[in-house]
Amino acid sequence: MNRGHQAEAAAVDTAVPQQEDDSAGRGERLFALGLFHFIERLLLVVIVALTLLAVALEVLAIYRLGTILLADILLMFLYLEVIAMVAVYYAKRNSAFVYPIFIAITAVGRLVVLQGKEMAPENILIEAAA
Repeated sequence: MNRGHQAEAAAVDTAVPQQEDDSAGRGERLFALGLFHFIERLLLVVIVALTLLAVALEVLAIYRLGTILLADILLMFLYLEVIAMVAVYYAKRNSAFVYPIFIAITAVGRLVVLQGKEMAPENILIEAAA
């Protein structure tokens, strides 16, 4: 019976430091997750701010040129899709896989429009695959 009590005491002695280590690890993990969450949100705000700046510069360029080209409209769609992707991430707390696909399709479409008939078909396929 004495051996059983000693075994229990040894088990309790070894369990206490593990709980302390576990709580320290948990606190560190919570701090790291909070820090990464803050960095993620900060970068999303920076992305939206830079996208809005790019939209403003594009509108200014269109105004100065005095004409609206199809490439300008497609570029505005790219900007809109980037902002929509950030908005969906904030609303649903996950990254929707559909929005990067929309952005890629619009980007390839814009590439084709800008390059026109001058671009080799192989290069269009390579760009689309990338």
